[in-house]
Amino acid sequence: MAKQRVLVIDDEQIVLDSVHRVLSAEGVEVAGTLSAREGLAMALAQPWDLLLSDIRMPEIGGMRVLRDVKRAKPALPVVIITGYATVSSAVQAMKLGAADYVEKPFTPDGLLAAVHAALASAGSRAPERQDLVHREEVLRVLERAGKDGSFVAELFYAGADALEGYTLTGPEKLAILTGDIRWIEEHVGALAPAQRRWLEQRLSAEIW
Repeated sequence: MAKQRVLVIDDEQIVLDSVHRVLSAEGVEVAGTLSAREGLAMALAQPWDLLLSDIRMPEIGGMRVLRDVKRAKPALPVVIITGYATVSSAVQAMKLGAADYVEKPFTPDGLLAAVHAALASAGSRAPERQDLVHREEVLRVLERAGKDGSFVAELFYAGADALEGYTLTGPEKLAILTGDIRWIEEHVGALAPAQRRWLEQRLSAEIW
C-alpha cells in the first residue's frame, strides 16, 4: 500500500519541522514549503492525500490557497493551520470548504486527530461542485455590495457569515470573498464598475 502524501504550507520553519516529525513517525510522506506561492503550485501539480496550509502568509493568504486548490482538486482535503488571533478565520475557512483546522502551538495528538478526521471525511462524502450554480444570487450580492457600504463592511469583517441570507455554494462564497474577478466574470459576464471596485478592494485587503 502506497504511503499517504501530505503537503504543508507555512511561513514558519518550526511548524514545517513539527508537522514533518509527527506525521513521518506515522509513516506519512511529508513535503513542506515556506512559500505560499510555491506551495500552491506544488499542490496543483502533484498528487496529495491532504494539504495543511497556514491561514496568514505574506505572498498568498490561506483562503486563496483553499479556493484555488479546491477548484482544481475538489476531493483534496485541506486543513488550516492557525494561530490564536486567527481562529475565527479558520472557522470561516471550514464554512467555505476546509475540512478542519489546527491551532498553533498544536500537540502531536491534536495534529493527528485533525489529519485523520480530514482524511476520513474526504473519503465518505462527495466533493462540492466548483462551477457556478447560483448565478442570480452572485449578482444580487455584487449589486448590493456596489451600493451598500455597511454590507461591504460586513463582508470584510464577517466573511461567510455575512452571506448566510443568500443561496450560495462554498466555492461561490469564496470567489466573492477573495475578490476573484476573473472567475466571476467568466461565469456571469462583465461586471459594472461599482461591482468591480468592491472586488478590487477585496483583492488588496488583508484577508481574514
